[in-house]
Amino acid sequence: MEELQYLNRKKFIKSLAALGVIIASFGLPTAFAQDASKEVKLTILHTNDVHSRVEPFPMDGSRLQGLGGTARRSSLLSKIRNEEKNVLLLDAGDIFQGTPYFNLFDGEVELEIMSKLGYDAGTFGNHEFDNGVAGILKHFDKAKFPFVTSNYDFSKTELAGKTKEYIVIEKDGVRIGIFGLGVDVEGLVDPKNHKDVIYLDPVEVSNRIVPILKNQEKCDLVICLSHLGYSYKEDKISDLTLVPKTRDIDLIIGGHTHTLLDKPTEVLNADGKVTLVNQVGNGGVRLGRIDYIFNPITKDKKYTSKNIDIAN
Repeated sequence: MEELQYLNRKKFIKSLAALGVIIASFGLPTAFAQDASKEVKLTILHTNDVHSRVEPFPMDGSRLQGLGGTARRSSLLSKIRNEEKNVLLLDAGDIFQGTPYFNLFDGEVELEIMSKLGYDAGTFGNHEFDNGVAGILKHFDKAKFPFVTSNYDFSKTELAGKTKEYIVIEKDGVRIGIFGLGVDVEGLVDPKNHKDVIYLDPVEVSNRIVPILKNQEKCDLVICLSHLGYSYKEDKISDLTLVPKTRDIDLIIGGHTHTLLDKPTEVLNADGKVTLVNQVGNGGVRLGRIDYIFNPITKDKKYTSKNIDIAN
């Protein structure tokens, strides 16, 4: 009797294997096939130009009164993370300078807060140089996340080897490549504070790094953390002028110009494809949110967005 049961099980397994071959040949749906083709949702949250704003803006009649605050941001982040499986939290620079927290603690408080909030990556703004390269390094160990800076060459400074040219993060099988572009600090920062830092052309850097992320790293999404600025009246490189000169950047998370957008701007790149550009003001008054939905079979992606005011 046991031998008969064994033979029946063996026959069943063989039949199941044969059925799998037939299903694969004809493209019929199975539970396995449905899992393989299941869409993946990625939630990207971001800030820029927080400028040492730990507490909400005071109720002084200003445009931003009562908005922001680290505690509120923490609560909002916890809520979203409880609701969503795949979340990235990114910052586009100017973490430092703007309140007494920076003047008293030289950036230690800001970096510790960002680490506790679970940032996945950040980039440098011009105000990160306010106390020089030595000022950046003073509490650099408090940052439990990487700084991605692609067009600042730090090889002749104490920061050599301490930042990343790009990083790749994988979430639920989706590969996300992240690189960073900073503004030219000449004229913005005291020369002694950026001594030996070499500024590289953002367009050239983008056109070198993005193909690496797309072709070698096989990234499904390419994000640029930019502190170039949203746009300018004068002839100056910005997020909006960078896009038409580049390819394959899916999303630019911007900073520097304190531009308060309600939704991302769609800009056509050199191939006529859409790049999203988003920025959420300053002082941590708004949290940027973009949700991408990926189809693992077709490799298509779509997005929804909602920039969220951080208020009571």
